[in-house]
Amino acid sequence: MSETSNPVVEAIEEEALRRKPAKGARPLIRLLPFLGRYRAMVALAFVALVFATLATLAIPMASRRLIDNGFSRENAAFIDQYFLALVIVALVLGVASAARFFFVSWLGERVVADLRQAVYEHILLLSPAFFERTRTGEVLSRLTADTTLIKTVVGSSASIALRNVFLFFGAAAMMAATSPYLSGLVLLAIPAILLPLIVFGRWVRRLSRSAQDRLADTSAFGTESLNAIQIVQAFTHEKIDNERFGAHVEHAFESSRSRIAARAVLTALVFFFGLSSVVGVLWVGANAVLAGTMSGGELLEFILYSVFAASALAALSEIWGDMQMAAGATERLVELLDVEPAIAAPASPISIEAPRGEIAFENVTFAYPSRPGISALHDYSLTVSPGETVALVGPSGAGKSTVLQLLLRFYDPQQGRVRLDGVDLADMDPKALRSHLALVPQETVVFGTTVAENIRYGRPDATFEEVRAAAAAARIDDFIMRLPQGYETEVGERGVTLSGGQRQRIAIARAILRDAPVLLLDEATSALDAESEKLVQQALEGLMQNRTTLVIAHRLATVLKANRIVVMDEGRVVASGTHEELVKQGGLYARLARLQFAAGLDFDLATGERSAGIGG
Repeated sequence: MSETSNPVVEAIEEEALRRKPAKGARPLIRLLPFLGRYRAMVALAFVALVFATLATLAIPMASRRLIDNGFSRENAAFIDQYFLALVIVALVLGVASAARFFFVSWLGERVVADLRQAVYEHILLLSPAFFERTRTGEVLSRLTADTTLIKTVVGSSASIALRNVFLFFGAAAMMAATSPYLSGLVLLAIPAILLPLIVFGRWVRRLSRSAQDRLADTSAFGTESLNAIQIVQAFTHEKIDNERFGAHVEHAFESSRSRIAARAVLTALVFFFGLSSVVGVLWVGANAVLAGTMSGGELLEFILYSVFAASALAALSEIWGDMQMAAGATERLVELLDVEPAIAAPASPISIEAPRGEIAFENVTFAYPSRPGISALHDYSLTVSPGETVALVGPSGAGKSTVLQLLLRFYDPQQGRVRLDGVDLADMDPKALRSHLALVPQETVVFGTTVAENIRYGRPDATFEEVRAAAAAARIDDFIMRLPQGYETEVGERGVTLSGGQRQRIAIARAILRDAPVLLLDEATSALDAESEKLVQQALEGLMQNRTTLVIAHRLATVLKANRIVVMDEGRVVASGTHEELVKQGGLYARLARLQFAAGLDFDLATGERSAGIGG
């Protein structure tokens, strides 16, 4: 497949094209609330900046006095005082510059840390619908590359920009005080400096956003490939993935090279027009000295102030490019902060103090946001009594997992209602609702930390004894104790050091530790071998006691002891009853049951093929 037809790359590029371009440095205003938390540090940085600027502006004044008073034996004491004053100025300048660097750099690190935390905290509140549209790699790129760029601006470029702004206006004021006539000529040269700054600044901003988007493409592709490294290697796809990653890297380089070229042109134009204008003005000043209308010291003072002003403008032209890049980066992060969670708590949420576990789906119709024209559930109704165990069976795509997704309120149905103990889930705080539910997902998730912490994910305040008891109930304690550090053994990223069955039993232990009144099992034993499955089934039977349980399973042998079996097909309930009742009724369940139990064989309900446990 060519790169241009790669759906992953196309999806990222389409997302990048949907972003609104930054207009000037206005998005940086959104950083002010983060700076406002540290007013004392901002004030100290401002004071240090003022002292550094005043010390710098004092040098031309001293130079003028030295030149105009001349060098002679009669002025020896004056010269000593002059150089002593310069040493004091140098000391003030050094201390003030060091203080400015420390305070501003501290602010940069602190603001970016707070911004990262705020964005991450907000992302955790977004519903799965957001991640249907946005790639994880893109979000990570914004959290890393974009925040680093902002740190550079807030902690360095912003400080330099403020210093040069102060220096420019201070130097301009002193130029006007020294020679109003020459200062007027300089004002005429300013448009020649600002015009390329405005015109080329927009170009730089556009190229900067393009470079950031290409970097996001590279990060997204690399993250996806590395997360599936075993598949990449198993299918000997290393060369192709390397070539595709190299193509992303080259695109990112090309975009960065264009941005660098644009900034170089901008810098050259500003330097040329700026310094040429200053040289012309100084030529007029030199003739004024020859004509006797101003002293040599005044001209030297004016020259130094004009150099300060010109260098400040030149520095601002370079920093402006950084500010444009940071504005684009800030805009990308603000886009995340501005995303409203599709699932949020109502203004006055209803809480359930002692949940009984009664579940009700009332004429629910639901389609995933990424597939709005295809209903995963259609006019679906189901009632589960407190303490009842209900098994959901049916072919793949029947809507079984969607039932759990809606019950967890990852999504809200387009029609109908889902209730827990008679309370509409839309009237509850999602966090409060989920605290009453324990989930064992079909795709087991194990985090790159210790075994104990993975189990404790079900209840963070659980003691070690409670963690071990949950592991024992999930029939995994013996295996854990044989690990090098027991429960403190690191399992690697995504639990790569564990087998599929071991990861699944950790997930079951996590749900056991949760000790919630409603238990959701989505293919909870699909990755277990026959012996482990039998042991875990025994553990789950104990766990299901006095709990409302929804079980999703393809193998009918795992749901025979359910109080009720609900058969689903194409988002609807097509039959309901015990195993014996459904077999007698005939239809879909009876056909699948005959396939699975004929001659003692176990067939997968989704495919009708023989299924076998995966080694645990």
